[in-house]
Amino acid sequence: MNFNKKISLLVVVIYLSVLLSGCGSAVAVNNADQYITTINQIDIPDDVKVIGLGEATHGNVEFQELKKDVFEVLVKNENVRVFVLEGDFGGGQTINQFILNGKGTAEEVVNNLDYSIYKTEQMVNLVQWMYDYNLTASQDEKVYFYGNDMQRYDLSKKGVLDFYKVINADAAKKYATQLEHVSNDTMRDLTTEQLKEIDEIINNIILDLQSNKATYVEKSSVESYAFALQYAQIMKQRTQLFLNEEDYMKLRDQYLADNLQWIAEFEAAKGHDKVFVTGHNGHIEKTSASLAGYKSMGNYLDELYGEGYFAIGTDFISSEFQAKNGSSGERQIHTVENHNDLVDAFSEVELNEFFVDFEKASESEELLDIISREQKMSNIGDDFRSWYKFLKTFYTIEMTPNEAYNGIIIVKKATPTNVVE
Repeated sequence: MNFNKKISLLVVVIYLSVLLSGCGSAVAVNNADQYITTINQIDIPDDVKVIGLGEATHGNVEFQELKKDVFEVLVKNENVRVFVLEGDFGGGQTINQFILNGKGTAEEVVNNLDYSIYKTEQMVNLVQWMYDYNLTASQDEKVYFYGNDMQRYDLSKKGVLDFYKVINADAAKKYATQLEHVSNDTMRDLTTEQLKEIDEIINNIILDLQSNKATYVEKSSVESYAFALQYAQIMKQRTQLFLNEEDYMKLRDQYLADNLQWIAEFEAAKGHDKVFVTGHNGHIEKTSASLAGYKSMGNYLDELYGEGYFAIGTDFISSEFQAKNGSSGERQIHTVENHNDLVDAFSEVELNEFFVDFEKASESEELLDIISREQKMSNIGDDFRSWYKFLKTFYTIEMTPNEAYNGIIIVKKATPTNVVE
């Protein structure tokens, strides 16, 4: 085959890919609106302990707003008081201090997460709402904020050292010196040998905390001790991710689940037996459907909690979203359409966003057939190249909806967030 023929064939393949990527059955189910509810009507079974909300992209206004909208419903109707974000654990605690004690501003503490995807008006509004809510809430009704991610060092390191300043000043100085070169700015430049040394230092900190628990608790409090130990565990997780880069995604979701369990158990001891967690669809879904081959946080949670884990996914028909363009870090606006039998079944619903509970949808034989078959469901991270939209493999995950989720929120048309770097 000569060069010109190869080029012609490539053009045909790309054309067909584009054509097929945008097409779908486009068959709406009659009376589909009988099987939906508005967001403020979402009803969660009484025995559920963890409610997960996924987002089809990190770069849409509607998916970020759903964090607040769904949590507000859960606070009002389901007695949920704990919000967990796929974000830095240490940074999450600065948000918690703001919403409980007014330390800082909503903008400042959102920036502390050090995740650019969250530097948006929607996230600031969410945190400000939590602060405003807590101003008038009784002690029993206050809400709490956590991050369950481990991809940063600074604020967890600060949490450990601040604890030692209270209970053991000499140890605080020693560990501060040993960890002086460990920071968000330097962590990607650390050598393997340095990482191994850091891992050993953190092991020593964890051992010291565990061996001297009674003494340290007496000098501080049960809560501050528990957080110091968890901060150290977060630092170890971060280090292990660097030391095991070939298993990065596998370990990260395992750690996300471990940290969520720690949060749930810590808050349950305070009388808060329900937790809301939000992150990317790929972390929330129960079936580990990603072609990357790692076990999802949602899969771990499903095994741990069984029917006590209620997962809500999201999908769109049309999305204009923002994301980084590869290693350049430049943010661009992209437009993608995703048609599958599930979203198309509800294409004639007038609302732009609505909730489909799969238990209710199962009352329709037509919908039951759809949610029981594999669908190419939207799945876009914070890295997107323009050519990705030519093949659905690059922006969807093939999964069986009613195995991956208990329900789904469909946003027919989604609009882009504006990230303030």
